[in-house]
Amino acid sequence: MLSGAYLADDPPNLASFGNEPFWLTLVKVVAVFIMLVVAVLLTVWAERRVVAFMQQRLGPNRVGPFGLLQSLMDGIKLMLKEDLVPAAADMPVYVLAPIIAAVPALMAFSVIPFGPVVSIAGHKTPLQLTDLPIGILFILAMSSLGIYGVVLSGWSSGSTYPLLGGLRSAAQMISYEVAMAIAIVPVFLYSATLATSGIVASQTSHWYFWVLPVSFILYGIAAVGETNRAPFDLPEAETELVGGFHTEYSSIKFAFFFLAEYINMVTVSAVATTLFLGGWRAPWPISLYSGFNEGWWPLLWFWGKVIIFLFVFIWLRGTMPRLRYDQFMRFGWKVMIPIGLLWLLGVAYVRTAQIHASNPRAWYIVGGVVAAVLLILFAVDPGHRKRQRAAELEEQERLAKAPTLDRIPWPPPESGDGDSGPPTTRVISAAGTAPRQES
Repeated sequence: MLSGAYLADDPPNLASFGNEPFWLTLVKVVAVFIMLVVAVLLTVWAERRVVAFMQQRLGPNRVGPFGLLQSLMDGIKLMLKEDLVPAAADMPVYVLAPIIAAVPALMAFSVIPFGPVVSIAGHKTPLQLTDLPIGILFILAMSSLGIYGVVLSGWSSGSTYPLLGGLRSAAQMISYEVAMAIAIVPVFLYSATLATSGIVASQTSHWYFWVLPVSFILYGIAAVGETNRAPFDLPEAETELVGGFHTEYSSIKFAFFFLAEYINMVTVSAVATTLFLGGWRAPWPISLYSGFNEGWWPLLWFWGKVIIFLFVFIWLRGTMPRLRYDQFMRFGWKVMIPIGLLWLLGVAYVRTAQIHASNPRAWYIVGGVVAAVLLILFAVDPGHRKRQRAAELEEQERLAKAPTLDRIPWPPPESGDGDSGPPTTRVISAAGTAPRQES
């Protein structure tokens, strides 16, 4: 029934979609959904096992072999728990918020390519649910919609700490969504398409990981911030927000938020694989044999790359402490976005020279000189001493205006009959308690 049918002269493209029977599309929808659910269950299990190994613990090991069924049992337990609803909750929004968080995460995977064209029951079909001329923009739109579920859950709970977690998520989404978008624009400049199948096809000779390393690093950091994972898990910081935006949720609604979080992890890992690691194409030197890029083999390479990204997510959680919120926002706006804009400017310059310039070498020389001057100015930083002196003056002025004991207007002491007594001195005790009078 199933057989490989990929031909070198017939790669997946936009014309490969929409020509298959309805039952085959339904089968692919169910297959993608099952793959995502299984990937979430295994990722939760792997995270608990890997973090336990890093902390010299056992992790889940009771339910199923090596504890593999622990995540499934946890999901069943959550569904059977009592569903508690806060009295001040806005019920329609409160109920819809977990769904809004989970559904876009599932929909974003519909344009991810898993493999080439294969034959299923005599019908040639790509191992991809569908594709769009603006497939990557569709993924960004779905990830942006998913944030609304987090924001609305915090607002609709009618509680202070969930509201603060939702506001943090909104600010986090704005800053790191911009950085992520800037990071992937150079991929569009090299591939000349926004369709995911076209981006994978353009990486036949080389992966964009080698051509655009800065974009890859920026995307990886922004993906961690976009999925609210450690060390950027500020919307659900239990140390100061109890549980964050989902504090007032329980039972299946609570499970939906974690389903959305882990599906988003899988999605951003799959997008990184598609954009920078050749998608479903086999790594070198395995790719030297063309048969490993045909049929069902590409599924193995695709999920292998995704698993590497998921391991990095888990590794970060087990090793890095959470950032302060001001550090987190400063890093997004003052580091990620400026570096991304400068890198985008450089990539656009190089691509223009490669495509349109009659003498690209002269363009490279001019661009190299400009880049060197900018790097020297950045290293020397002529305004650093002036800014440092201004900061010192500001600190001195702040200390000069700070309240001291001799500037506090103490009331005059009074004797027992209401008349003013002898002058006294005010002394602050060593413990910092209220002042006492001494004659």
